Amino acid sequence: MPAITVDDITTLRRLPLVDERTSQRRVRSVTTAPSGLEGEGFPVRRAFAGVDLAELDPFVHMDQMGEVEYAPGEPKGTPWHPHRGFETVTYMMDGIFEHQDSNGGGGVITNGDTQWMTAGAGILHIEKPPEHLIASGGLFHGLQLWVNLPKAEKWAAPRYQDLRGSEVRLLASPDAGGLVRIIAGDLAGERGPGDTYTPMTMIHATLAAGASIDVPWNPVFNALAYVLAGAGMVGVERIAVATGQLVVFGQGDAIKIQAADLQESRSPALEILLLGGRPIREPVAAMGPFVMNTRDELVQAFEDYQAGRLGQIPAMHAASTEPPGSN
Repeated sequence: MPAITVDDITTLRRLPLVDERTSQRRVRSVTTAPSGLEGEGFPVRRAFAGVDLAELDPFVHMDQMGEVEYAPGEPKGTPWHPHRGFETVTYMMDGIFEHQDSNGGGGVITNGDTQWMTAGAGILHIEKPPEHLIASGGLFHGLQLWVNLPKAEKWAAPRYQDLRGSEVRLLASPDAGGLVRIIAGDLAGERGPGDTYTPMTMIHATLAAGASIDVPWNPVFNALAYVLAGAGMVGVERIAVATGQLVVFGQGDAIKIQAADLQESRSPALEILLLGGRPIREPVAAMGPFVMNTRDELVQAFEDYQAGRLGQIPAMHAASTEPPGSN
């Protein structure tokens, strides 16, 4: 899992030590993501399955894509499909993924890159591995997060952000046993490159075996931690977690994470995604590729899609049109 890293972590600015009097967030729940298939058949873990939306707010959905080693001819993606009412965030740690949308956005992401697409009032897009990766096969590992938009922003014009791994802000833990990548939001005076409508923070941390970290956290944000790989303990309670598990934290000003002393050979470090955002606290009506506030708005979204009002597939891809997916 290369993502973005550095040769010498000790050269990075360190996270400040968290004051002992700081209110640490306690663990509210730990759930294990079930496995499934998405798009044309690539394997995913449904990270938020079984968790109340009120605990996730402002996030509504997340898939861990892979980790999978494809044989030649096996890599798969998604067909063209619509979205409205939220943002999709695709973060690639291993492998290569291509994006194209009906608003003219598009690009290729690989180790440590992120594509941030605001669907807003409506857009069509496609995500797939490039032809050369389909031919050769190879390692594939990423995630896609859906970030809700408040009612006032659901009709914003679509936009696309191509965030290079080299733009991500890097910090080290106080003892240099952990590498923190800030993809979006603020942490200890540093800001990630992602520009968000909904105030939020998205961080990918790597902790060496036995290393620990106290991450200062905005007290008005919720706090989630998802284990991408490896094993460790979370919270002041030191609750054990492993690959594919989601932690929901309660209130407080800091998050405590520790990597297990022993890691399996496939995952020599604890890889964990930290998410938090200011809750929107509005009704959520979600179905398939749309996230709105009411059922009537969902019906309107499907009607607008069928009438072609969410955009047109570029002519060069018109022959590959398929029914909308939910990714």
